[in-house]
Formats: sequence, C-alpha cells, structure tokens
Amino acid sequence: MSELNDPRVFFAAERTLLAWNRTSLTLMAFGFVIERFGLFVRILLPQQSTASAFWIGLGFILLGALAAVMAVSQYRKVLRTLKPIEIPTGYRSGFGVFINLMVATLGLALVVYLVLDAHIVGG
Repeated sequence: MSELNDPRVFFAAERTLLAWNRTSLTLMAFGFVIERFGLFVRILLPQQSTASAFWIGLGFILLGALAAVMAVSQYRKVLRTLKPIEIPTGYRSGFGVFINLMVATLGLALVVYLVLDAHIVGG
C-alpha cells in the first residue's frame, strides 16, 4: 500500500500503462510488416518459402496482444495499492484499461484474419 498520499503516483501508473500500450501497438505493427513482407517475397520469388516470415510476424502480433493484457493486469494491481486520496476525485481510470483490452482484442482478430487468409490463399 502506498504511503505517499500523492496523486502523482496514480498518474505515473497511468503513464506506464499508456507506454505499454504504445509498445504493444508497435510490436503488432512490426509483426504485420514482417508477415506482409513474406507475402511480397512470395510474389517476387514464388519458389522461395515464406513460412518463417508468416510465423515470426504472427509471433510479434501475439506478443503485442500479450503485452497489452499484461499491462492492464499490472495497472490494476497498482491501483489496488493506492488510497482514495491518491486518485483524483471524479477521474475515470478505466479508459486506459479499455483501450489496452481493445488493442489486445484487435491484435487477436488480426492473427485470426491472417491465419484464415493464409489458409485460403495457400490451400
């Protein structure tokens, strides 16, 4: 439990949550670029195998989704340690959680889309 009685502790936790949100989005974008680069190579060199780019790209997207979920978990743990005086009156702390969970959900949806697309195109 925090003994600082200072709302800056809460805002620091929120900044950390949002930093993890940016990290998860970056990981997902990087994974998407890797996966699509494999598609580009397949178009240029049809005999070249691009399965590794596909799986590495999906791995980065899943890692980004996991980072978003874990950031929410850590943020909630920190909030439970704060006293009411450390959270500004009327401040809604759930929006950052909602955004992170939506990013994770959309990342998982992207993985499903890419797997289904690869299955349809590949077979």
